[in-house]
Amino acid sequence: MRLMKILVMAGLALTVSLALAGDAEYIGAGKCKMCHKVSYASWVETPHAKAFDVLKPEEQGKEECLKCHATGNSADLPGVQCESCHGAGSEYKSMKIMKDQEAAIAAGLVLPDEALCKSCHEGAPHEVPPFDYEEAKKTGLHEFKSD
Repeated sequence: MRLMKILVMAGLALTVSLALAGDAEYIGAGKCKMCHKVSYASWVETPHAKAFDVLKPEEQGKEECLKCHATGNSADLPGVQCESCHGAGSEYKSMKIMKDQEAAIAAGLVLPDEALCKSCHEGAPHEVPPFDYEEAKKTGLHEFKSD
């Protein structure tokens, strides 16, 4: 029952983020890097950045694998890039919008929460290491600094 609640919450979070993003398109971590150099440098060393690389060749085209191992369910955006957690960035990427968090959220920026993390870290089609959201927050995915 708990797993079902988590999956429903994750689905709702994804639906809301997609609705907020409207026609937003994924731009890729390389574009995020232009302004977020410190965060990018920290992220690129994480297992998230290398998530696609652990897939076997026959898994690299499967939707059930790409949903957690690639951004936007696309092998063209390998790994859990910025937009996997923060939403497709084409509508909030400008400096003017990014300097105003409310405007960025209105333009599709997602502030990740426990449900979003657990959408991949729990209930995956294969065994994943145990996930503790509170512990994960302590270690941090990347440095949360203004670059």
